Amino acid sequence: MCVYCASSGDVAAEYVAEARRLGSLLASKGCTMVCGAGRTGLMGALADAGMGAGGRVVGVIPQFMVDRGWCHAGLSETIVTADMHERKQTMARLADAAIALPGGVGTLEELLEIITWKQLGLFDGPIIIVNTSGYYNPLIEMLGRAAAERFMKRQHAMLWAVAADASEAIELLDSMPDITAEQKY
Repeated sequence: MCVYCASSGDVAAEYVAEARRLGSLLASKGCTMVCGAGRTGLMGALADAGMGAGGRVVGVIPQFMVDRGWCHAGLSETIVTADMHERKQTMARLADAAIALPGGVGTLEELLEIITWKQLGLFDGPIIIVNTSGYYNPLIEMLGRAAAERFMKRQHAMLWAVAADASEAIELLDSMPDITAEQKY
């Protein structure tokens, strides 16, 4: 399970609590979590909660971030990559599904890239957007507008699902149908 989320430690407590909840829930389901290996923010909270609940957490981080001291030291496994591109490819390759918690431009970029990869047939797993406190409402609205204005096909909106919280994200993971390549184009 690839989880994209913020590494910023200066965010509202409700976002950190939701990351902890997701980490605990994924661990209780026996899911291996793949994350960006950050030690702070939602990344750190997710990893700590997952490990604390007996889960396996694999962190993927570029060398320059390790050099800056940003790497979580207590993960089940850490994979160090040459750069951000290799990091994202590795995270997607290791995952059967992707979940996006709230985050900044890095998280947004990862989320939009994995949606694009799914549209192109490069990633087949479910994609869940956890919309804690309506955080992703503007993005969801923008994606809807892109479909309405035919910058993307309306069926592309079936490439992801939106969950209000971590519990709903887990429920959606089991119920999302796979989208075939024929439906994507």
